[in-house]
Amino acid sequence: MNQLSVSSLADWLADPARPRPLLLDVRQPEELAICALPDVVAMPMATVPVRADELPRDEEIVVICHHGGRSMQVAMFLENRGFSAIHNLSGGMHAWAQVVDPSMPTY
Repeated sequence: MNQLSVSSLADWLADPARPRPLLLDVRQPEELAICALPDVVAMPMATVPVRADELPRDEEIVVICHHGGRSMQVAMFLENRGFSAIHNLSGGMHAWAQVVDPSMPTY
């Protein structure tokens, strides 16, 4: 699993030459209602063990949560299930709002 900074993810998403990663947001629906990146796959952490097979194994996946703790646990779980291109978004959406998009609401 790779640790990915919010600045690195912003650069990745802005680069049309790079294939867009799957953005897996493992927060609860009420958290997503406050702030989220566009086009995320919403899969609350508790549902990942039963829904992991819905995720593509041949794509880069960036796991996202509020501060990076839940996403790290999910990233480790996915790696243990054989996913090889997993990235944890360090600092999560809170860091994204602080560093990349200060207009984004925080909680």
